[in-house]
Amino acid sequence: MSSSPALPSRSTWPAWLLLVLAAVAGLGWWWSAGRPVNLPDAPSTRIACVSYAPYRLSGETPFDPHAFISPARIDEDLRALSQRFDCVRTYSQGQGLSAVPAIAQRYGMKVLMGIWLDRDARANAREIAQGIANARAHPQALRGVIVGNEVLLRGELSPKALTADIRQVRAAIPASVPVSYADVWENWLRYPHMAAAVDYLTIHILPYWEDAPVSPEHAVRHVARVYAQMQRAFPGKRVMIGETGWPSEGRPRRAAVPSVVNEARYLREFLAYAATVKMPYNVIEAFDQPWKRSQEGTVGGYWGIFDAHAKPKFPMRGPVTEVPRWWLGWLAAAAGGLLFALLAGWRRGARGWLAAALAGVAAGAALAWQARQMMYACTNGWDWSISIAACVLALGVALRLARAIAAGLDRDEFATVPWQGWRFTWLFALALYGLLQVFDGRYRDFPLGLFALPCIGYAVLALLQRAMPMPSLEQRFLAVAAPLLGVVIVVQECGQNVAAWLWLGLCLAIAVPVFAEWRRVRRLQP
Repeated sequence: MSSSPALPSRSTWPAWLLLVLAAVAGLGWWWSAGRPVNLPDAPSTRIACVSYAPYRLSGETPFDPHAFISPARIDEDLRALSQRFDCVRTYSQGQGLSAVPAIAQRYGMKVLMGIWLDRDARANAREIAQGIANARAHPQALRGVIVGNEVLLRGELSPKALTADIRQVRAAIPASVPVSYADVWENWLRYPHMAAAVDYLTIHILPYWEDAPVSPEHAVRHVARVYAQMQRAFPGKRVMIGETGWPSEGRPRRAAVPSVVNEARYLREFLAYAATVKMPYNVIEAFDQPWKRSQEGTVGGYWGIFDAHAKPKFPMRGPVTEVPRWWLGWLAAAAGGLLFALLAGWRRGARGWLAAALAGVAAGAALAWQARQMMYACTNGWDWSISIAACVLALGVALRLARAIAAGLDRDEFATVPWQGWRFTWLFALALYGLLQVFDGRYRDFPLGLFALPCIGYAVLALLQRAMPMPSLEQRFLAVAAPLLGVVIVVQECGQNVAAWLWLGLCLAIAVPVFAEWRRVRRLQP
């Protein structure tokens, strides 16, 4: 077996610098996430209307044909909501929700009562019949009846069929109860003749979900422009914003970043704007809806003003903190530093021990970040099992890399690269996930904390290599593919998504050393 070519000695300070930066960045993120952010106060702690869906407990979903929400549960929810809201919007009549008008009336609340429509004609007939009966029984409790929600957006009914359903309801309920249809604002412009079938327009404006996502700083201005445009397009028709809000967790879309602070900022600023124009509105939504994560990714489950346990996520006045228990991240970093110092810095001198400890601090902070993301993103046991297994694997690789780094920095020596096969594995995982992000990334989070461990570990080690085998053709291919896909993701996000840039940085951190090795080995070959 031929020996690997040796490299001349060189300085180790870049490796020290990268270790320090990784540790400081991890600690800095947790510290910054725990700082209170001053925001403008809402004009009032009361809100005109809020979307109400009771499916907030584990396993509950409206897609379960056997699901039923008891009147007692609805009573409990509406009693609590009546302290903050004047009205609730529902979306269907089934699964116990037909009880909402009677219960809401008990607490002095109004209801925007929804009739759910889809492509199932028999189910639609049952919904319409129940909605008509409810509107006749409780007209004084209703602020309006919304016949169909985004059914044109989903392509489940034609405008002609939808219009017939709306007119059937309009003809059958008291004239004092207005009738509408709800859809994204663009669809009202696409099907303007639908306006003739309704008493008023119900439009959805969700800056995060726009085709060109809007940052939280400009979101309310965007809403104001759209609302004014719709008023001009439909003179003589009242226009109500039927859904607007901001998510507190999930994947950033360009500069539209889900966070608790941004949700509080948007809601406070929107309420201030709504008060100036005296428009009817409904915000989405009362409670976080865990079931939506399976349809819309992490972000789908976190549009609530209250979390799934009915606790408010932020105050309407005063500062807002993104991660109140931010110190848990520092605790994880300290635990990581101790673990790495004991296992990777064992029998090393002070410099090797320090290097291992710095690597552990960075790894602990990153894994804590990933664990926090998992808490919001994982929907079932399978998700948890895969995520935990991936984190354990990343931790094991990071420990092995830290041991090699500690050896290399102990006496300003140079390290060999352990586990070349694992580097191939992580390159493959990066490329595969990058491919998914490029072609199906709308609902996919960026697992930055998970991939930070191997990517940064291999980058530090590359600065300390002494003997380097020729990287395989497969490694070189993946070292091209992963960063190229990362570049595509950044371009798709118009360069505005910080998470996309960080993802590209991790791809480069593990990929660039592969080509550096290839070039050096070729140069040293006779």
